[in-house]
Amino acid sequence: MPIRQLQKSEWKSYCDRISKGLEGKRAQIEVAALPIGDQIAAKQVPIFGITYDPKNDIIEVALENLDHIIHKPRSLAADEGAAGLSSLEIVDGEGRKQIVKLMDPLMLPPPER
Repeated sequence: MPIRQLQKSEWKSYCDRISKGLEGKRAQIEVAALPIGDQIAAKQVPIFGITYDPKNDIIEVALENLDHIIHKPRSLAADEGAAGLSSLEIVDGEGRKQIVKLMDPLMLPPPER
């Protein structure tokens, strides 16, 4: 599947765009880093939205009973295939990979002009 690396200037609009279609979707969050290994932070829970706050430099993944906050993100990559968006990989300020995997792909609406 094609991985799309997003520029920081695109993060807010991209997160806003995908959040519009997340109703009824479920997601899993995996955190991976050498010191901690590979851990599941949330498993197949309803996801409500993903936002980027440029002022505070955080990405928030809003899930049922959990707000997963990623501080000082360094990169954001989207795994978009023919079926839609299947996952996001966010590298935080400490170099940990935060992988948000959708249980079923999200067809993305066209970008606003």
